[in-house]
Amino acid sequence: MPDAAPPPRASADDMVETLRGLVEIESFSRDKAGVDRLGRHVAGLLAELGARVDFRAQRQVGDHLVATLGAGPSQVLVLGHLDTVWPPGTLAEQPFRLEDGLALGPGVLDMKSGIVIAIHALRALAVSGLPPGRRIVVLLTSDEEIGCGTSRALIEEISGSSEFVLCMEAPLGPEGALKTSRKALGIFEVEVKGRAAHAGNDHEKGISAVEEMAHQVLRLSRLTCYRMGTTVTVGTVSGGVVGNQVAASARALGDFRVASADEERRVVRAIEGLTPVLPGAAVRARAEVNRPLMTPTPQSRHLLDLARRAAATVGVTLREASAGGGSDAQFAAALGVPVLDGLGCPGDGMFTEREHVVAAELPRRAALLTAILSEVSMVVREGRQEERG
Repeated sequence: MPDAAPPPRASADDMVETLRGLVEIESFSRDKAGVDRLGRHVAGLLAELGARVDFRAQRQVGDHLVATLGAGPSQVLVLGHLDTVWPPGTLAEQPFRLEDGLALGPGVLDMKSGIVIAIHALRALAVSGLPPGRRIVVLLTSDEEIGCGTSRALIEEISGSSEFVLCMEAPLGPEGALKTSRKALGIFEVEVKGRAAHAGNDHEKGISAVEEMAHQVLRLSRLTCYRMGTTVTVGTVSGGVVGNQVAASARALGDFRVASADEERRVVRAIEGLTPVLPGAAVRARAEVNRPLMTPTPQSRHLLDLARRAAATVGVTLREASAGGGSDAQFAAALGVPVLDGLGCPGDGMFTEREHVVAAELPRRAALLTAILSEVSMVVREGRQEERG
């Protein structure tokens, strides 16, 4: 029998227009109405492909979107998020536009282009035929940028029932390297209590919480160790009430990234063990890891090898890299599910006014995802069944 014709490849123009439609619906994480508008728009595009779409309602953040195509005992999860870091009104100052082959706009790289790639890859599969005996589930969460407080359990639930997970976050660098390992990501809070006093009449009676916090910020900064891949960042500091009063309280919020379990333990112990420098001051600190370490496993490396073979059929060379940023894929990887992360569109400028993707790469990355979904999923399923047996 002759080989089946390859799935049709989407055009860059069509994909850019789909991307424009998504970017022009602002979806800041804390703007539930905006995220829900985007979710309904994406749901319509998926429904046109024959997907069965369900929303998991949320009260304070956007509803999570779950779409299913196909049927059968084997399940593949395509994972992404609807929310962005850009507050309402950004689009008026940074509109979607094309410049010298680049598509620019708020959220275009992180990660609306990834959603577009998934839609067009699934459209190609719908035309040529979904892999037999397989469900493809698309999960788009609404709170990825603010820690996945309402979506983590759902990600773990669906990932745990999946043979493998394909995450549509942006790849690394102009070559579009997949992210096969990610640092653990943690957050911390430090609260300092001092004693208020008048800055002129009773200065000596006060204990400055702001001064104490300054000591603690320096201690925290010294936990950074580039050699070990560890960064500790104090992101915000607040304290005091007015300028002519010795401050009675101060608060700091921060972020840490670590590349090993040993470093995770070291940093958490150090943060939670902070003690005051000034006599009479009190310090309380809390730290937690909210995205676990993601490291390659034999199963994920096998999946990468299969994906590379699939990529060769569409003229894409897959490279791999380690990332310091966090993603929903880490929750799936922590369950032992094979993960490919970074299947979105190459670009640059994330979280800046020059955030962009390379428009010509959109069809190539859609073809890549189509090839992975259609060619490697059965092999991975069989490999995991043998492992379990």
